[in-house]
Amino acid sequence: MERLKLVFPKLFRLPRARQVVVAFLLSICINANFVVSASNYAHVERLSSEARLSASDEEFLEDLSRRAFRYFLEQSDPHTGLVLDRAHTDGSVHDENHRHTASIAATGFGLTALCIAAERNWISRDEARGRVLTTLLFFAEKVPHVHGWFYHWMDWRNGERRWQSEVSSIDTALLLAGILTARGYFRNDREINRLATLIYNRVDFRWMLAGHSSILSHGWKPEIGFLKPRWDNYSEHNTLYLLAIGSPTHPITARSWLAWSRQRITYAGYTYITGGPLFIHQYAHAWVDFRNQRETWYPFTDYFANSIAATRAHKAFCLTLAQEFPGYSENVWGVTASDSPQGYVAWGGPPRDPAIDGTVVPAAAGGSLMFTSDITLPALRTMRDKYGERIYNRYGFVDAFNPTTDWTGPDVIGISVGITLLSAENLRTGNVWRWFMRNREIERAMHSVGLRRTNARKRFNSLQRSRRSKG
Repeated sequence: MERLKLVFPKLFRLPRARQVVVAFLLSICINANFVVSASNYAHVERLSSEARLSASDEEFLEDLSRRAFRYFLEQSDPHTGLVLDRAHTDGSVHDENHRHTASIAATGFGLTALCIAAERNWISRDEARGRVLTTLLFFAEKVPHVHGWFYHWMDWRNGERRWQSEVSSIDTALLLAGILTARGYFRNDREINRLATLIYNRVDFRWMLAGHSSILSHGWKPEIGFLKPRWDNYSEHNTLYLLAIGSPTHPITARSWLAWSRQRITYAGYTYITGGPLFIHQYAHAWVDFRNQRETWYPFTDYFANSIAATRAHKAFCLTLAQEFPGYSENVWGVTASDSPQGYVAWGGPPRDPAIDGTVVPAAAGGSLMFTSDITLPALRTMRDKYGERIYNRYGFVDAFNPTTDWTGPDVIGISVGITLLSAENLRTGNVWRWFMRNREIERAMHSVGLRRTNARKRFNSLQRSRRSKG
């Protein structure tokens, strides 16, 4: 009943007799929706987990992952730990505008990458620990911050603000995700735990509400104050809200989880919540283990199943464009925020973004490896085999290429390399989920917003080891 009050507040302004009647009718709708949701979930699960990774799949993923990790090893400053926003595909020095510009989101991916590398013995555990400590010390003691929040882009040599960037709520959250992953991985290391806890506990989440009771702002600039946009509709912000709700020092209300809108669409037989490019369905899941969790209130959303549906719908969407852009095919597809001949574009679909020009973004499939390996793994392997070194180089895949026009982007972008690496690791072992979920603040936040494990739905049964459905 309390959840109904939050979702349908006007209901409880009616006379008591009418409340009972309307609540009864709502219960019928809710139960009907649950049956449909459970049926769709079973369909999605069956398509997602019939097969295991073959030896050749593992070999490909190992190569892709090691190349992706190389980016975070080579494109981070050894004295600060900050990771560059982007780099040339061959690792050569970038232009003056980019060669020293780091991204705090990429740094969050980089901290997680160090944990993966240590676990896989790509580098020693001592080296990984040293690099993590360098980064945490820098953020704890030297990087300028505003109420615990950090600027989006920094000079990787000293942490100074670059490009007049904002103090970014979402990018700070992605950085914190990496910091807390390191805390979970090195859970017996007192100094790493102390520094990670200091950085997280220092963040004043209530301040970022910017006067609103429950919805967080995108950020703040010293020149203009808080940015007008808010995290008020479904996006990549799930991690941000869970961090804020679970904060032991500056928490926001759990009602914030209910405050942002959830727009559902149906495409190619898949009904799911969306609000932007495919990456919004991926980033939160890189760290938070949403598997076999659903909200206990109408309409019982399962965010993991939602991302599976979004990925499958996106592939179907791309294939509808194949007549216009013949480069798209069964295993060459994917559009998400990326570089293009016209610069960086936050494009995607469905619905169709009018800017789409036939460009393929490998991170669209790469970031969804943890959801739909049966379609994403063949796509990545086909792209590598078909286009070779044109698109697959020192750090793995280029950020974007166009198989119809033969354009190939010159760069890789840290966050796109990062989401591919983390998604691949979760597919293979589930380790990033395991390390991050050791942070009890996240478990408590998930419980407080109404996310529960459910016996009504069969667990994905080690999805990280499953892959393509049988033909």
